[in-house]
Amino acid sequence: MPLHEKDIPVMQSRPLSHIRVLDFGHYLAGPLVGMMLADLGADVIRIDPPGGPRWRDPAFDMLSRGKRALTIDLKTNAGRIMALDLVRRSDVVIENFRPGVMTRLGLGPETQKQANPTIVSLSLPGFSSNDPEFEGLAAWEAVIAARTGQFTDMGLNRRLMGINPSFTPLGLASAYGAAFGTMSVLFALIARDRSGGDHIEVPLASALLEGLVYNCEQIEDYPERYKSPREVELERRAKSGLKNDLSYAQLSEFLDPFYRTYACADGRGFYVVAGSIANHPARVLRTLGLDDLLAELPDFDAYLDSKDWPDEWSLRNYPVGVRDRARISDAMKTAFRTRPSHEWEELFGSAKAPATAQRSTREWLGDPHAIASGLVVEVEDPRYGPMRQMGNVAWLDDDAGALAKRAGPIEDDLRRDLAAILAEPTRVSSGIEERAGAWLGGLKVLDLTNVIAGPTIGSTLVRFGAEVTLVQPVEPSVDPWNAVVFGLHSQRGKDSILLDLGSEAGRNALWKLVAQSDVITMNCTDQQREALGLSEARLKAINPRLILVQLDAFGGPRRGPKSDHLGYDDLAQAATGVMTRFGGGPETPEEHAHFGTIDALTGYCACVALGAALERLRMTGNGGIARAALAASGEMIQAQFMYDFEGRNPFDEPSGRDVRGWGPFYHCYKASDGWMFFAAPTERQAALERVPELAGMPNEDGAIMTDALAARFATKPISFWAKAFAGSSSGVVPLGSLHQTREDGLVLESSGQIDIRDATFRAIRHDQHPMGRWVDLVAPNAVRPSKAAITIPDAAPKYGRDTRSILARLGYAESEIQAMMDEGAAGESWAENYLPE
Repeated sequence: MPLHEKDIPVMQSRPLSHIRVLDFGHYLAGPLVGMMLADLGADVIRIDPPGGPRWRDPAFDMLSRGKRALTIDLKTNAGRIMALDLVRRSDVVIENFRPGVMTRLGLGPETQKQANPTIVSLSLPGFSSNDPEFEGLAAWEAVIAARTGQFTDMGLNRRLMGINPSFTPLGLASAYGAAFGTMSVLFALIARDRSGGDHIEVPLASALLEGLVYNCEQIEDYPERYKSPREVELERRAKSGLKNDLSYAQLSEFLDPFYRTYACADGRGFYVVAGSIANHPARVLRTLGLDDLLAELPDFDAYLDSKDWPDEWSLRNYPVGVRDRARISDAMKTAFRTRPSHEWEELFGSAKAPATAQRSTREWLGDPHAIASGLVVEVEDPRYGPMRQMGNVAWLDDDAGALAKRAGPIEDDLRRDLAAILAEPTRVSSGIEERAGAWLGGLKVLDLTNVIAGPTIGSTLVRFGAEVTLVQPVEPSVDPWNAVVFGLHSQRGKDSILLDLGSEAGRNALWKLVAQSDVITMNCTDQQREALGLSEARLKAINPRLILVQLDAFGGPRRGPKSDHLGYDDLAQAATGVMTRFGGGPETPEEHAHFGTIDALTGYCACVALGAALERLRMTGNGGIARAALAASGEMIQAQFMYDFEGRNPFDEPSGRDVRGWGPFYHCYKASDGWMFFAAPTERQAALERVPELAGMPNEDGAIMTDALAARFATKPISFWAKAFAGSSSGVVPLGSLHQTREDGLVLESSGQIDIRDATFRAIRHDQHPMGRWVDLVAPNAVRPSKAAITIPDAAPKYGRDTRSILARLGYAESEIQAMMDEGAAGESWAENYLPE
């Protein structure tokens, strides 16, 4: 039966030490979930088929760290019986087979439930199991990415250069899917006492679309003031009928001075991300010694409507105006060339000015801060010797075992302990009344975050039943592009109060909110948290069960030299090697996609950390600090490459703007009616032999084969090739776009009840939005429990909408509330309009 607090010592060694997981996962997504749970202390048993794992690669061995391995032939009755015996003695089952495979093996969700009614089972198919469009499709990582639109919406740079399609080997679908899967497993475990077990499906394509939500958000009559220079240029070229054919060098004309890479004295690129936050551009210019230039630049309220602006742009608003863009960029270029990158990194870090040196993946794995902080760990592996690996993507601050890693197992190493496990009592419980409801129903969350990654935590928790109160300052520190445009998604479902925490009255109200909360969320460094008075000791004194969820840019399980450096999504990309990988090298780095690639993932990983903290709270009664970091998520999207050891194969995975695949059998090709992706990474030549139109192909594995396949594929439409490979372990899909995927799955909010489980892709046009414009947002349908309720969050509130009602709930009289308003300790609005015009 499920373990309870009375069954274990109060000082439990690890957050999930009492949880046993059966990991039937293969390749990337399933093993990632297993690794995340093992990193938090769970006993994870990897189930291998006869002959061993399907994917034999150092990356798979890394993803298997902390696990034990057992070989079972699931196609035999004896193997099935053994698997079910293990289900009875486990808490969680993970698998990422095609829909129906586990059922055909006699191990489907219903069979597992019969064996153990409290089992939490997780399925990670490529596409929704009830979506007929994708039935029989081999859902390889790149197939999911191609169909969803990842290869055609690859950033504003690529669009201006006219590069489409563009392949990337980054496993975004598996990363987002694994984060959603792990958080949902943990939330389901927390709810077992009142609802029993649950079966959860997380289609990786659905998770990918959610993770890229900020890249396919659409707003009616989107104001010009929020468009970046690159977006404006794309529109100008479209209206004028001009071709998108800029060179990489020409792109610099359209980059904002506070969102770009600069060359330092040592030749290394140094990436600055400092727009949108009120004082960050000023910090950058002062650090560079450009105080005189700073004094000449306009600086006024970012929330004024543009008709009321006293100048054409403001330092508090992204982007920089056309008049000053070139002179600021030129001055910054000159300044950066005066020092090497490592000196600038120290100066910017000390000044709390967000920037970082560009690094490759290999350089990050050897970076002194990455190693010191535990963002990179060293594991003694029996196959490779000392091996540097990505660190945890979620952890608890006081988990002493977070960095103690055991190398991935030798095949079937659990066999010697199997008899002892099977002799254990089962974990089957018969006394639980199964009730439908939300996993996090009644959980009270105090949200102190801003920008994208932090707010994503709260908006994600809302769908699972949490009640989230958002606290923001009376005077906004973040411009409306970040706070409102992106907040349309990241602030959904929350109540909103404005408080001046610099005032005694504002701080008193905050502490009353803290006393009523179960969870606090913050995106800040340790220094910033301490400055607010939210020390671990003080929080524990207020409520020992309180959980603080903290995310930052470069924090880790230990302190490192850059732990208090500020950073954002693109800086994590630059630091961990994503930009040099995507751009093709250190001379031409590019951000991956447009907005929030890592931000969203870090918010999801913070939910994983919260899930572990809540489960530990259930067992021990102790709260604590749950952590995630942007840099750790930068590692996660590169998981299949994020390791190094002596003798490792070169870091020569496909990179750069002209790449269209990873060899001829995993590649974008142009059919007679458009672009498609062909995936036959395991069958390879054998896949071609089943298709008469591909007979007689050269037995090659390089450019010759790629060219030959391109010529053959060009003779038939995509539908022909998709049908030719249907039902096999190879597949063909048309290259989608994020915008078309959104349009194809769009439903109107005003249409009434919206089913978010009936298709892989679903988006909602919120045509009754308080903004006064409709907005298209991806629906929260990545996590699909069989029993638990999932809620579509309400529209993001206008900031300050609920200030009076929240203060009243805290016990303030109307006269006291008005006094706080009059003295500026509380506020009700940042601007007249929801979205400043």
